[in-house]
Amino acid sequence: MSDNPSITLPAVDAMRAYWAVITPLMGGTMAMRSAGKTLLPQYPAEDGDSYKERLRLSTLLPAYSETVGNMTSRVFAEPLQVGDDVPEAIQVMAKDIDMAGNDLNSWSVEFFREGLSHGVCHAFVDHPPAEGVRTQADEQAAGVRPYVVLVKPEQVLGWRSTGGVLTMIRYIEVVEEEDGDFGAKCVEQVRVLEPGKWRTYRRAEKGGAWALHDEGTNSLTRIPWVTFYTGRTGFMTAKPPLLELAHLNVKHWQSQSDQDNILHVIRVPILVRIGVQPMFNDQGQPVPPEFKVGTGSLTDLPSTGDLKYVEHTGQAVEAGRTALQDLIGEMRMAGAKLLTPEKAATKTATQAEEEAAQELSPLARMANHFGDCLAQLLQYMAEYRGLGEGGAVEMRGNFDVDYMPEVSLPTLVAMANAGMISKETLFTEMQRRGVISDEYNWPEELEKIEGQGPALGAL
Repeated sequence: MSDNPSITLPAVDAMRAYWAVITPLMGGTMAMRSAGKTLLPQYPAEDGDSYKERLRLSTLLPAYSETVGNMTSRVFAEPLQVGDDVPEAIQVMAKDIDMAGNDLNSWSVEFFREGLSHGVCHAFVDHPPAEGVRTQADEQAAGVRPYVVLVKPEQVLGWRSTGGVLTMIRYIEVVEEEDGDFGAKCVEQVRVLEPGKWRTYRRAEKGGAWALHDEGTNSLTRIPWVTFYTGRTGFMTAKPPLLELAHLNVKHWQSQSDQDNILHVIRVPILVRIGVQPMFNDQGQPVPPEFKVGTGSLTDLPSTGDLKYVEHTGQAVEAGRTALQDLIGEMRMAGAKLLTPEKAATKTATQAEEEAAQELSPLARMANHFGDCLAQLLQYMAEYRGLGEGGAVEMRGNFDVDYMPEVSLPTLVAMANAGMISKETLFTEMQRRGVISDEYNWPEELEKIEGQGPALGAL
């Protein structure tokens, strides 16, 4: 039994093993360097200073973070659409959904990105203390209203549930407080949410015991908490859907470090002397012979001696370069799997008749689930205001399998030149891939083409 609010559940510890790889990859080169030997092992015969220098010079190919960013951009290729059934008051709040100047669409980008990279992410609806506020007019005048809070997966410490319903959630947060006339200090605290109430705990001193700092109540009968899953394994637990890509990216990080290190070594030829006899002093200790290398200097060698530079053949360098290229190809394939359509069971009998062969990509299913999560947040905001239903949110992403337009466009151009597709189709496909702006249309462009005369190549 533990009364320590900062204790973590075994399920959280298991997920943190994934995030120990994911978080540095999302943080870039500096975060990977900070991870040190965890993600870049030291060679058995490598001294500490050499390892530190190799680590300092290592750079990351951001395959994982860029894949997550690109997939997120696809989900938000068009701004999300708040349904007509969303109350007007909630629509107004959505323009500053987090009370920090971010509208619902902008705030949701980070929510989705974090969930995609880590497999899960959380948010809840908070409400400032409303003491003395009795009407909505009073709330508006005081600036008191519900707003959303993003809780990253690493912050969550533990939870309790009954019948699949969340009854308690604990997470760690850092709040900024004034320190003197001009300074500010960051204070770490644990927040505990339960139906209708909340508590915060802080340490009396660094390393000391946690003690109750503040508490309060709210008007809801359930915890206004929403969890977005992209790789759900159970209640409140998940596995990052791109974990294999993450491992490949770490492998590339290590291989790239090896490649850079061997290039650094072989670029400096090694000067070798052969046939020099050792010299000893009166005490029988070896004395290195005087040796000078450089322009205008002379070195004596015995008749059987030799002096030459030894250089690397470069075979290992080429093998390393090929291995890195192969890894890039494997990472590209691992990242593209989110766009590969999968047959999904339909939700109702009617849909089963009409859409029996419907296929959805994993990314499309994630986007649909994400829209439901946002709608649930709006529902909690509506409940705080007594507005009934909170309405729906529609995601309008681009889930085309053609995830690399630069690969498919040359093929399309070749097909158009061979007469296998029309120029209008080529124009449309380029617009669909974002190469040509949607502001243009084919009839007008065709008229311009015909009016500009023959191309230079035809003169």
